[in-house]
Amino acid sequence: MKGNYRWVVVALLFFATTINYLDRQVIGLLKPTLEKELNWSETDYSFIVMCFTASYAIGLLAFGKVIDKIGSKMGYAISIVIWSFAAMAHALAKTSFGFGAARAALGAGEAGNFPAAIKTVAEWFPKRERALATGIFNSGANIGAMVAPIMVPWILGAYGWQEAFIITGAIGFIWLALWWWFYEVPAKHTSVTTEELAHIQSEEETSEIAPIAWSKLFGYRQTWVFIVGKFFTDPIWWFFLFWLPSYFSTTFALDLKKPSLHLAILFTCTSIGSIGGGYISGWLMKKGWPVYKARKYSMFFFALCAVPIIGARWATDIWQAVFLISIAASAHQAWSANIFTTVSDMFPKHAVSSVVGIGGLAGSLGGVIFPYIIGVILDSYKADQALSAGYNVIFVACGCAYLFAWLLIHFISPQMKAVQS
Repeated sequence: MKGNYRWVVVALLFFATTINYLDRQVIGLLKPTLEKELNWSETDYSFIVMCFTASYAIGLLAFGKVIDKIGSKMGYAISIVIWSFAAMAHALAKTSFGFGAARAALGAGEAGNFPAAIKTVAEWFPKRERALATGIFNSGANIGAMVAPIMVPWILGAYGWQEAFIITGAIGFIWLALWWWFYEVPAKHTSVTTEELAHIQSEEETSEIAPIAWSKLFGYRQTWVFIVGKFFTDPIWWFFLFWLPSYFSTTFALDLKKPSLHLAILFTCTSIGSIGGGYISGWLMKKGWPVYKARKYSMFFFALCAVPIIGARWATDIWQAVFLISIAASAHQAWSANIFTTVSDMFPKHAVSSVVGIGGLAGSLGGVIFPYIIGVILDSYKADQALSAGYNVIFVACGCAYLFAWLLIHFISPQMKAVQS
């Protein structure tokens, strides 16, 4: 028996990502309540979202570099302490400026999640298992987004919106205790057998690659593959998280003060996309496909799966919209599981978190620009009492983004070769 402790590590990453997305999803579900209480416009809300994404972008850049230096164990711990305190601090906000400040702190802390998680996967898994491991932990994003529509309205109805932030924010400290108790790098972990360690290290880089200066990472085509893949597709996921509750509320009169089965089902479906997306590319590798070909053709298929969201504009029933958006959101998570894994495919382990941070910065910059455009579009259509038409414009952009990103990736690096010293 070679041992399976590495899957325990994936479980820890999964729950951290679940908490990460639970905390960031709360404000989207409370948006109708807070709009009335604080008299927000769509543009006001878009600026609050931008505070999160801008801070998240800066945090990704910082955490990516820091985690490569101090390691994933300490880096993850620092990240979750910051974001958990920030999530709870929303309860103290009384103005849109206060919420913007709390969102900025939340974004800075949550930025550590993916650089730490991707580095951990690179340390604990051979290449052929990394996309599946990434897909599993990344599905926590969907579970967090699924749990939130059930949990947050219940807390809102029973206690109030302040308590919704406090209770969800406090969960992170429970995870922190488990992480500190159960985690260590494979070579030092007493629960890892000799056979499992040999399996983990079975696809180590065969040649020594000298440490790459952070500033020089921008000179590699491989870095730009990840930058482009994140810049054009991350904003679509931000839209799903922060605006879908409002879309269903305004277009189909969904009551967000009650647990939402529609949103729960939608984000449950995305878990299938995340895990399935990771499995498909790994399965193709087992069939003998080169790493780059398995990743790239899988991503092309997922990009095609996002296109049907354009048809949501003709949905006359909420379940039709749920179906079409579920396909696109699932495709995003399948795409995400593979685009993240391309970093550890192309870069040595000592540079993984830095590259993830740089690409995450690009994705967040897109996430700053897109919410502003969304706010302007929705406010302009709200003036004409046709808000659903504004969402239809946005759905077209969502359906085209992944194919456009894939074409750019193919142009930049057709074979996505590993970095050589």
